[in-house]
Amino acid sequence: MRINLEKNIFGAWCRRIFLTGLLAFAFTLPTAFAEVIDPSVEDYAVTAEMLDEDHADYDSAALNKIGQEVYKYMQFKGSDGLTENQIAAADVYFEGSQAHPEVGGSSGDTAWMIVAAVLVLLMTLPGLSLFYGGLVRSKNVLSILMQCFVIAAVMSILWVVVGYSLASTEGSNFIGGMDKMMLKGVETGTLSGTIPESVFVVFQMTFIIITPALIVGAFAERMKFSTVLIFTTLWAIGSYIPVWHMAWGGGLFGQFPDVIDFAGGTVVHINAGIAGLVVCIMLGKRKGYPTTSMAPHNVAYTVIGASLLWVGWFGFNAGSQLGADGVAGYAMLVTQVATAAAVLAWIGIEWIISGKPTAVGAATGAVAGLVAITPASGTTTVTGALVIGIASGLVCYIFATSIKRALGYDDSLDVFGVHGIGGIVGAILTGIFVREGIDGNVMSQIKSVGVTIVWSGVVSVIAFMIAKVLTGGGRVSEDEEDSGLDVSYHGEGAYGSDS
Repeated sequence: MRINLEKNIFGAWCRRIFLTGLLAFAFTLPTAFAEVIDPSVEDYAVTAEMLDEDHADYDSAALNKIGQEVYKYMQFKGSDGLTENQIAAADVYFEGSQAHPEVGGSSGDTAWMIVAAVLVLLMTLPGLSLFYGGLVRSKNVLSILMQCFVIAAVMSILWVVVGYSLASTEGSNFIGGMDKMMLKGVETGTLSGTIPESVFVVFQMTFIIITPALIVGAFAERMKFSTVLIFTTLWAIGSYIPVWHMAWGGGLFGQFPDVIDFAGGTVVHINAGIAGLVVCIMLGKRKGYPTTSMAPHNVAYTVIGASLLWVGWFGFNAGSQLGADGVAGYAMLVTQVATAAAVLAWIGIEWIISGKPTAVGAATGAVAGLVAITPASGTTTVTGALVIGIASGLVCYIFATSIKRALGYDDSLDVFGVHGIGGIVGAILTGIFVREGIDGNVMSQIKSVGVTIVWSGVVSVIAFMIAKVLTGGGRVSEDEEDSGLDVSYHGEGAYGSDS
């Protein structure tokens, strides 16, 4: 009894202290924020001449800046300590922001796009890394994680230096210009639609990060780390950026009537899938393929990675609307429907053919559905999403198993079978299944697919040949392949010294 009483007394005092602190914080918080400026300092002085548009002292930008700070100050302290001119400047700022809300963009759209960018980055780090990492043998898992991680760093810098400019600015049908090299002109106040241009830059940066990272799955376990970095950099410059410009930057695809690639079916997935197919053939098969067992070393990693990809893909697809509106919401809906349908289609056919539905199959089916719905996510119907999901699950399964075995190429982690084929299926069906009021054109979709296949294929050959020469062959030695790339190229083991 005594112990309980002491506990109650102690608890009561803790609650009192907590509540007292909370109240003190509540009362002092506005005061803390109110000291954003000192209105008496010269930097915030406003004269009558500064308010006169016909006077030489008038500077709209400077007046707007002062007015904004004074307006913030007034939210906490009212007009105390302010001059009439300062209040007038605050009024000017407020009226201008009301008349031109686009000056600051949409806070709702901006908030959503920041979240979307984070979600897409999550797809690569750690989503794709874990998905691929689980599929390779234990001696190579760290090499895959490193490749994805460092590609994220390389592509971020590349996008800032030249990528964004070459992709997004006016130029030819195939490439933009250098007007925004090093993000020239991208300031805190510049907009892309209703969001800050800086947010748009980061959102699209996550796309160039994941696209070459997808490719590495095709030649996993056998390419030198240096070759990976050089090839992906050259390929990004020569293929990803031009196809981005063709599809979204006012380039060639805009000449195809009613062509649609809402979130990257051609730009990301077909582009990466073709590159993966070309390079895995040029590099050659893994030692022992297909007779030696090369089963995934950690299926749990793969399922976790696929789960993160599934979640992150809502940023990929719904984020491509570049705003928080009904289209973004519908893109989210059809993405979920198509993915679920693809999972069921993949494990269904797998169950029939092999007798068991596998976790790897479910995870891979999910990715196939996500890929296929990507180009159609902003324009298709729920029925269309179901068809696209089922079709991608079935067709990608056939290509990743039967057709790959029949043709004999070693696409280690089925980049072509899932991303290339899934992207093609989705891009073509995008032209068929469109919502009312949206025009689709199957022939335009086929043309954009064809251009992407040819362009990526040619660039991939050239980029790999250059990377191969620069790195002395491109492929690891037999001893390095036997030892595993983790130890051979990074001097570390994913699971300790014995892995």
